[in-house]
Amino acid sequence: MRWSSCGAILALAATTSAIDPIEVKGNKFFRKDGSQFFLKGVSYQLRPDDPLIDTDQCRRDAELMKELGTNALRVYHVDDDADHDGCMKVFADAGIYLLIDLDTFDTYILPSNQVWSTRQYKRFAKVMDEFQGYDNVLAFFVGNEDIAAKEDSPGAPFLKAAVRDMRAYREDKGYRKIPIGYTAADIVELRPMLQDYLTCGGNASETVEFFGLNSYAWCDPSTYEEAYAPLQEHAKDFPVPIFFSETGCNVPGPRLWEDMDAIFGEHMVDDWSGAIIYEWIQEENNYGIISYGPPVGDPSKNDATVFDNWTRKGTPTPVSPDFENLKTKWASNNPTGVSRDDYDPDHVSTRDCPTSTEGGWWQVDGDVRLPRLDETVTAYAELAAAMSTASESQGDSTKTSSSGSEASTTGDSDEEEESGTATGESDEEETGTATGDAGSEETEDADSSGGRGQTMAMCATLIAAVLGVTVWL
Repeated sequence: MRWSSCGAILALAATTSAIDPIEVKGNKFFRKDGSQFFLKGVSYQLRPDDPLIDTDQCRRDAELMKELGTNALRVYHVDDDADHDGCMKVFADAGIYLLIDLDTFDTYILPSNQVWSTRQYKRFAKVMDEFQGYDNVLAFFVGNEDIAAKEDSPGAPFLKAAVRDMRAYREDKGYRKIPIGYTAADIVELRPMLQDYLTCGGNASETVEFFGLNSYAWCDPSTYEEAYAPLQEHAKDFPVPIFFSETGCNVPGPRLWEDMDAIFGEHMVDDWSGAIIYEWIQEENNYGIISYGPPVGDPSKNDATVFDNWTRKGTPTPVSPDFENLKTKWASNNPTGVSRDDYDPDHVSTRDCPTSTEGGWWQVDGDVRLPRLDETVTAYAELAAAMSTASESQGDSTKTSSSGSEASTTGDSDEEEESGTATGESDEEETGTATGDAGSEETEDADSSGGRGQTMAMCATLIAAVLGVTVWL
């Protein structure tokens, strides 16, 4: 890092913020004043493109979001080259935090093409670079529902590798400790094992710092026992914050949002950190709580205002009665939780790494070695099998590897997932990246072990001396 970069950090740190960052302690979010923070969020993606670049639209939406009681937005796709200052300030002034996906259409970690490549790494890093300076960024996602079918679980180590490398990148850059996590589909054959796997192993540098769940289990009318008790069973004393990253079943409708009473109520409030409902804009799927206008009658029309037959900007109008029902529920549910000073994070429970079972959906056997950058699923499976064979040949189950402990049992099920060929539209640009990215691009930031600690320490000392601002290294 050059000293000119330190100057950029000084300039950023000197910027007045209208909102204080949220921090993680144990399995909870806390405000600067020490009070616990609970998400009352909305999924906000007006069209496939970045929704955080139209300041006027953000301002119109923020006014109605404040009326609703919103304190967080989830955004799935952003443009790391765009200017986000306007929208981020609008939402900060409204007291609204952002949870942002690091991946996008051409950088997903796809089960059909399992790889964590230098190209993906650099694109994830660019998104982090763009948003890390905003105090109202609450979290980053490395993936959304990537593991969602019986054949998908061998991709889980690649997600965990992405978490490992993005956490290392954040530390290497000296960025604020914005938590990095994952959001999962609520699939009973996968979800319990996946949430345990992403937090297991004992190496904190490799685990997620929160876990989001997209669940539509509660369809009004329902009950806690019927819809959420099975989820709560696996969330009790979870080691990191867990929350609903999507919820809001619209069958049969209208939505009463009675699940908010459960999420913020006595059964769940000690373990869950709130919910993000799906979604802001009304479109074909009929999940929106506001509308910018009726369908335009031309599905082929695509311009600055219309996409996929729906108007995507303008004055937001509440969808009745869903908007008012949610507003009422959020207004009546205001848990205080626990103060940061009174909270003991030692009560959380780190799970054992799940094991695979013959014929089951979960095929990752225990605390397997994580893939290296640019390691294809084929090479990963072959090396894992070789390591397992070598360990067994020693005739000693203690796994005393002289090189240090990467000799964990992996099982042979990963060998079944050897396809490196793109199968979906969003995967077309991923083909061939597994071996080509590392040699064709600069890799100075690809070493997750870092190498700038001393320079960052000097930068931190300078910033602390000049501004009285603590920089997390």
